[in-house]
Amino acid sequence: MYTECMNHRHLSHQGHTLAAIDDIIARGKRRDWAALRTALLTDPSIREKVLRVCAVHIADPYAQRYHFWNHYAQRKPA
Repeated sequence: MYTECMNHRHLSHQGHTLAAIDDIIARGKRRDWAALRTALLTDPSIREKVLRVCAVHIADPYAQRYHFWNHYAQRKPA
């Protein structure tokens, strides 16, 4: 689980919350992203959360991490 890889700043809980996913996309390293990818592939609710998080940032053309994850989550079956 990705929570073992990364401690989320300003978060007192662990799990696949919107805030945790946002933090992983914004600050995560390769192994954090790999763990999020695994979670996205195994739990359909994570896909929807990733899309929700990315929707907030997608208007910014420089938010490349969010563009990547938005594209990736859209390509995965619901």
